[in-house]
Amino acid sequence: MLLRIEDTDLERSSLEYEREIIESLSWLGISWDEGIDIGGDNGPYRQTERLDTYHHYVDKLLRSGHAYHCFCTEEELAEERQAMLEKGDIVGYSGKCRDLTPEEREHLLSQGRLPTVRFRVPSGENLVVNDLVRGPVTFDSREIGDFIIVKSDGIPTYNFAVVIDDHEMQVTHVIRAEEHLSNTPRQLLIYQALGLPIPEFAHISLILGKDRQKMSKRHGATSVMQYREAGYLPEAVFNFLALLGWSPEGEQEILDRDEIIKQFSLQRVAKNPAVFDLEKLNWLNAQYIKRKPIKNLGEMLMPYLKASPFRERVENMEPEIYEILIEAVRDRMVCLSDVVNEVEPFFAKPRYDADTIHQLEQPEVREMLRSFAERLPDRFDLEEARAFMKDLPKAMQLPAKRVYMPIRLALTGSPHGPELPYLFVVMGVPEIRQRLAPLT
Repeated sequence: MLLRIEDTDLERSSLEYEREIIESLSWLGISWDEGIDIGGDNGPYRQTERLDTYHHYVDKLLRSGHAYHCFCTEEELAEERQAMLEKGDIVGYSGKCRDLTPEEREHLLSQGRLPTVRFRVPSGENLVVNDLVRGPVTFDSREIGDFIIVKSDGIPTYNFAVVIDDHEMQVTHVIRAEEHLSNTPRQLLIYQALGLPIPEFAHISLILGKDRQKMSKRHGATSVMQYREAGYLPEAVFNFLALLGWSPEGEQEILDRDEIIKQFSLQRVAKNPAVFDLEKLNWLNAQYIKRKPIKNLGEMLMPYLKASPFRERVENMEPEIYEILIEAVRDRMVCLSDVVNEVEPFFAKPRYDADTIHQLEQPEVREMLRSFAERLPDRFDLEEARAFMKDLPKAMQLPAKRVYMPIRLALTGSPHGPELPYLFVVMGVPEIRQRLAPLT
C-alpha cells in the first residue's frame, strides 16, 4: 500500500486535510509501505510535485494524435451544452477543436487564449471494465466524449494523473468507491493510448445512512477523528468498517485485525451498498471496552476524567481504589467519554426528585437507613463490601428489595447505577455516613 496525496484540485486541497488523513489512518493502525511521510522508491507522493512527469506523458499523447489542444472558453462550452440539451442530444464536447490547423492554433494563442488538453476518444467502441467486485461493466465511448486531461493552468486532471501515477508507482490493484466506476473507461483509454499495463480494478459500494441516503453530516460524525474524540476505540472502528460491505465466512462479528486480514477477500465484498448502523458500532465499541484490562482502560479514561469536574478527586485516589472505580463503570460505557457521567454518582452529591423524597421520608425507610448506618464498619474492601451487602437483608429481617433500593436512592438519588459494593468502596464510609445523615 502506498499513501499518495491527489491534490490537483487546488481549491479543495490543504495540508490540514493531509495531516488528518495521516492521523486517521495511523490511529486505525493502517500502515503503508511508501508515501508522503516516509518516502520510497516511487516518489514524490504529492501530485503537484509530479508535474514534469505528467507533461512528459502529455507530450507523448499530443505527438501520437491521441490528445489535442482545446481553446474553447467556459462560456462557449456552456452554450454548447445548452444547445445539446435543447435538441435532446447526448451532452458532451462536440470536438470543435479536434482538427485545428497549426495556423488556427497560432491565431488563438495570439488572442491570449490558454488551451486545455483533451483526450481524443474513439467513437463507437465498447469499453469493458473487468471489475473484481461487479464483474464486466461495459461503457459506450460515444457517451464519454473528448475529455480534458490537462487544465488551462497546466495542472492535470484526476483521471489523467492517477493513470500515470499508478503506472509509475507499480500499482497492481486499484480498490476504490463505486463513484469512480464511471471514471474507469476514461482511464482505460489513457492506458491503451500510452501502451501501459492495466491494473486490476475493484469498485466498492457506497456507505449509506440508515435512511438509505448517502452518508453526510446529517447522519452524525463523518470524520474518523471525530469518533476518536468521542471515545471510540480504534480496534472497534477498524472492525466495524471492515464489516461494511464485506462479510467473514462465519457468523462471528468481533474480529481482531489479524483475523480480518487473514479472512479478507474481494470475492466476499458485496455489490449492494452498506448501511452505516451507529447502534452496531456502539455495541461493538462497548464489547471492546469490556475486554480491556482494567489497568489499560484506566489509563485511557484518565484524560476524560482530568477534563471533568471530578479531576481532583480522581487524582488523589489510591491506585487500587481507582481500578475498582474503573471496574465499576466498565460494563456501563459505550464510549470512553461516557466515563464522566458514569462516575458522577461516586463523587457528586445526590439530587432527589419529588418521588424519591417521598420514598425516603417514609418512617420504615428512615428506620432502615438508620440501622444500615449503624452497621457500617470503619472501612471496606470490595470482598468485604459484597459480603456485607449479601448478609444485610437477613440481618435486618427485611426483603432485599426494601433494603437495596432505598440505600441506592439515598446515596445516589437514582434507582439505577453501579453495584452498591463498588459505591461503598469508592465513596468510603465517611462519605456514605455524610450522605445518609440528613435522611436518618
